[in-house]
Amino acid sequence: MLYAVIMAGGSGTRFWPWSRKKTPKQLLKITGQETMITQTVDRIIEEIPSENIYIVTTASLAESVKEELSQVPAKNIISEPFGRNTAACIGLAATIISKKCPNAIMAVMTADHLIESPDLFIKSIKCAEKLAIEEAALITFGIKPTEPSVNYGYIQRDEEVINLQGFPVYDVKCFTEKPDRITAENFLKSDNYYWNSGIFVWSASTILENINTHMPDLSHGLERIKKSLETPDESSVICHEYEKFENISIDYGIMERASNVKIIEAGFTWDDVGSWLAIERLNKSDQNNNTILGKHCGLDTQGNIIIGDDEHLIATINVSNMIIVNTKDVTMVCNKDSAEDIKKLTELLKEKGYSSYL
Repeated sequence: MLYAVIMAGGSGTRFWPWSRKKTPKQLLKITGQETMITQTVDRIIEEIPSENIYIVTTASLAESVKEELSQVPAKNIISEPFGRNTAACIGLAATIISKKCPNAIMAVMTADHLIESPDLFIKSIKCAEKLAIEEAALITFGIKPTEPSVNYGYIQRDEEVINLQGFPVYDVKCFTEKPDRITAENFLKSDNYYWNSGIFVWSASTILENINTHMPDLSHGLERIKKSLETPDESSVICHEYEKFENISIDYGIMERASNVKIIEAGFTWDDVGSWLAIERLNKSDQNNNTILGKHCGLDTQGNIIIGDDEHLIATINVSNMIIVNTKDVTMVCNKDSAEDIKKLTELLKEKGYSSYL
């Protein structure tokens, strides 16, 4: 039986000031008329019934997610008491799902990625499901890089290919976190590296076995949680165990250490919508190469991303290569080359006592 786990606990700080604590990126309409988390559910719900879709989010966002996703049963919204990265998040979901269905296959994805060609996406998930059942493999999806990006993790594949249902499948050689520019350029030239999509498929039992092997402390905590499920102590036990869990990603904790890790070359179009620069990729620009969402008037203004609303006019003179975002309570101006530093800015806001703007 195929289940979906959608990770929706991120804070989306790189999209500040649009993205806030109460309305992070996954709850915003960044890439269409629906929120990103709704688009994620809509993409899979015809293939995976709503009762098999689980959302893992933070305690502070759980109610907002329930309101947004009326098609998903409220009991399937898993609330994490603390953010402990993706290893704990996935481990908790696997523990809950395996108790319901010991033979479950999990398709794990994030709530804030843009994926086009949904039919192709579902076909690739079904291909991975077959692989997970037949070979007890841990499967990830690789995106063919189009540029030497330093903002993505990379996965090196083996040379030997298996063609499964029309999809190229490889053994994984190694994972590399965000590389420097020269390394990324070499990866692009070699033609055997993929961007790490952060999408996985495996059986619940296989991932829990690997957690037991490579992260025994997490495994022991999950066992204690499993015993508490559907008892009056469930919430308190989850909270107690979560506080002790290591803050580590599933890539570092499991995928880089495990054997029998496979990568499927994804044929669908994927964008992690990781920063304001994604707005430029996903929207048309004007004759001056400006991407404008809102009301703007400018002189000698080229190559900018300008975000506002239809009530507030943004006026510019001799401005280029900038990100300008105006909301009701914040105006942010940033050089496009420094888009990744917006996360650092949100940390500075905390230090300076401006947390109310987060």
